[in-house]
Amino acid sequence: MSRTKARDYAYKLVFEWLFNKERKEESPTMNSIFEDSEIDLSDKEYIKKVVGGVESSYDELCDLVRTNSRNFTIDRMFKPDLAAILLAAYEIKYMPDIPPAVSISEVLNLVKLYSTPDSYVFVNGVLAGIFRQVGGKN
Repeated sequence: MSRTKARDYAYKLVFEWLFNKERKEESPTMNSIFEDSEIDLSDKEYIKKVVGGVESSYDELCDLVRTNSRNFTIDRMFKPDLAAILLAAYEIKYMPDIPPAVSISEVLNLVKLYSTPDSYVFVNGVLAGIFRQVGGKN
């Protein structure tokens, strides 16, 4: 499987988590995703790492989002956009093996697919600020 498809699954799991905020080792949705025969062990490890990382670093990632979004509180953000921002922010901050440009580009493709036409510009702006702030380093 490609990392793009694994990131799509991770995005969906982060989106789901934003609604219930219950930390689970594996959700029924994750179990269902892992039944996909195209998912290999490295994809499963990536998905678990990034979803678990967003969950455990949520408050810190939200601070980055708040700092880099103007006139928007976390509660006012459209959940598909917030899920994308959190996913990319986690990768930028904690996964140095993934180039930040790749994280941002792939998340923006998810936003184009799952969010509103105006969301792309907003998400791109927030992620640009996060990248500048974090410097792409952990």
